[in-house]
Amino acid sequence: MPVKLSPSSLKQTHWYEYLIRFVLGGIATVLAGFIGKQFGTSVGGLFLALPAIFCASATLIDRHERRKKEKAALNGERRGRQAAALDAAGAGLGSIGLAAFAAVFYLTVLASVAAAFAVALLVWGAVAVSMWWLRRKLRVVHHHPQQGDASANRLAS
Repeated sequence: MPVKLSPSSLKQTHWYEYLIRFVLGGIATVLAGFIGKQFGTSVGGLFLALPAIFCASATLIDRHERRKKEKAALNGERRGRQAAALDAAGAGLGSIGLAAFAAVFYLTVLASVAAAFAVALLVWGAVAVSMWWLRRKLRVVHHHPQQGDASANRLAS
C-alpha cells in the first residue's frame, strides 16, 4: 500500500475539534517556552520537539472512530483505541524522522542555512517513509479469536 494523503477525514472534523487541537498545541508550546527559559533552550527544545498536539489528535481519532461504529449500531470502543494506537505508531515513526532532520540540519547549517534546511527536509521524509515501510514489512499480526469462533472453542477445551 503506497503512502497517500487523504483529505476525507477533514470532512469528519468539527470546527471545535480544530480549536481543541490549536489550544492544546499552543499550551504545549508555551510550556516548552517556560521550560526553556528556566532550564535553557536545549532542554526547552526537547519538550518543543514532542508532538504538541498528539494527545488532542489521539482523543479526536478515537472519538471519530467510535462515532462511525455507533452510526452502524456497533460498539466502537475497540476500533477507536486501535485507530489511536495506529496514529501513535505513526507519530513515533515521524519523530525518528524529526531526529534525523535535526541531526542533519545541525551538521550542515554552517555551510548554508537554505541548503541545510532542504537536505534535512529530504532526509526527514526519507527516514519517516523508510521507517513506515520497515514497520509494515516487519509487523506481526495477532489474531484475537471472537466469541463463538470454532477454533477458539477447540483451544479452550
